[in-house]
Amino acid sequence: MTTVLDSIEINTSASPELAVIWMHGLGDSGDGWAPIVNELNLDGLPGIRFVFPHAPMQPVTLNNGYVMRSWYDILSLDAGTNRREDENGLRESQKLVEALIARENARGIPTSRIVLGGFSQGCAMTLQAGLRHPEKLAGLMCLSGYLPLADKAAAERSAANQDTPIFMVHGTMDPVIPISRATASRDLLARLGYNIEWHDYPMQHSACAEEVQHISAWLKKVMQ
Repeated sequence: MTTVLDSIEINTSASPELAVIWMHGLGDSGDGWAPIVNELNLDGLPGIRFVFPHAPMQPVTLNNGYVMRSWYDILSLDAGTNRREDENGLRESQKLVEALIARENARGIPTSRIVLGGFSQGCAMTLQAGLRHPEKLAGLMCLSGYLPLADKAAAERSAANQDTPIFMVHGTMDPVIPISRATASRDLLARLGYNIEWHDYPMQHSACAEEVQHISAWLKKVMQ
């Protein structure tokens, strides 16, 4: 049985009808993104349960084996064709994301009323799990990240989420994940026929006020 990760939960009403599962980046925790709920103007939407899970603790190769919260190991930041990815780690965390979706289903929120989202590594997990999930999701929110296992996405994707809206944003000055990697992910998804809303901002590996406004507007569109 797959473990259900500990999470920070924020409900906008006593009986939520929608859910947003929002995954943090490397070395962060669910606490890092939880405050953004207070910045989102989501008036007019039904009640939402925001779930900010804590990734497992594990050693990260790029950081000299230091143990931290991480959805998968980062083996290299090589941007070339020899980029190495932790496929096993990605697939194990995919199961953890699926367990979070199943918990919301068990609490009465159907998959079609759930948005998956995340920042950096959390963005990668959003695409890793969301494109493969066998039931339609409300949307995929991808912040400052990329499509992992890109060469396997076409073969492994689920038809259920072919038409699911994808929101992608990135900083033009991001020194951690270059915007070129994000645009390559965007362009591959576009070639596969996905519905993508793209924004970029003059920022580094972070978030900005304009981005928060765009997240709010997009959530209002996909969670009506």
